[in-house]
Amino acid sequence: MDPLTFIHVLLSLIGILSGFVVLAGMFDSRRLESWTAIFLITTVATSVTGFVFPFTKLLPSHIFGIISLAVLAIAAAARYSFRLKDAWRWIYAVTALVALYLNVFVLVVQAFLKVPGLTALAPTQSEPPFLVAQTVVLAFFVYAGTRAIMRFRPSTMVAN
Repeated sequence: MDPLTFIHVLLSLIGILSGFVVLAGMFDSRRLESWTAIFLITTVATSVTGFVFPFTKLLPSHIFGIISLAVLAIAAAARYSFRLKDAWRWIYAVTALVALYLNVFVLVVQAFLKVPGLTALAPTQSEPPFLVAQTVVLAFFVYAGTRAIMRFRPSTMVAN
């Protein structure tokens, strides 16, 4: 694996892991300052490094990167500029979770491309195993995101 790919994958995995910690914190109305910063920084860096790879045309991965960067800009503004006040609380929660979902979506895509057993199940990524995996991921994020948004309340938040 070349160094750029290694850094990109490492940033992505750190972003995903820290994103799940941030998600868990939302369930208890905890801001988790350090974890949030790690999540936002590494997820932005993941999207940015995705544009450093050589390409000759706009690919779906670039579209995901553009969407992710836009969503992360809103999440960062909601969290740091607007301090989660009023509607910015749920705007932050939604945008942070959309960014995490996009990273996990790409993780599943890459797993089906790179893991031989998964590639054999869905070589073109249009087969049922791939669609089931992505549907399960989406269902999890809709459920967890709804719960997180309902439970992540500024009036009861404790800074950690």
